Amino acid sequence: MVTSDVAVSDFYCNQALTGRVEIQPVAETERVLAFHTNPSYPVHIVVIPKEHVPSLTDLGSTGTDLLTEVISVVRKVAAMVETEYGSCSVTTNLGLYQESKHQHWHVVYRGESKSAILDMYGHHDR
Repeated sequence: MVTSDVAVSDFYCNQALTGRVEIQPVAETERVLAFHTNPSYPVHIVVIPKEHVPSLTDLGSTGTDLLTEVISVVRKVAAMVETEYGSCSVTTNLGLYQESKHQHWHVVYRGESKSAILDMYGHHDR
């Protein structure tokens, strides 16, 4: 549930958190929600604060304690995906890259094979 009375136009405040669209939760705290989203990848999970926070660089009226809680849930979800699939990517977008002006983190498994990942990113940790 949205806990802020800030008037915003974003998918997360107006759709996901209000129940207007059905979501499949993955993890949740009192102030953070992680859920499967329309997949652009085999696994695509979004982690959001339940109150409006504009972005990573603009925390609005919230403090860093909420950001810390969001990151904690991002870490938990990323660990689950990495354990199950062997890898994942975690991203957030800012400015014009940020389609919905509500802080959100994508945790994705893109589906490449291990050899394709190693070909792309190399073997720098060996």
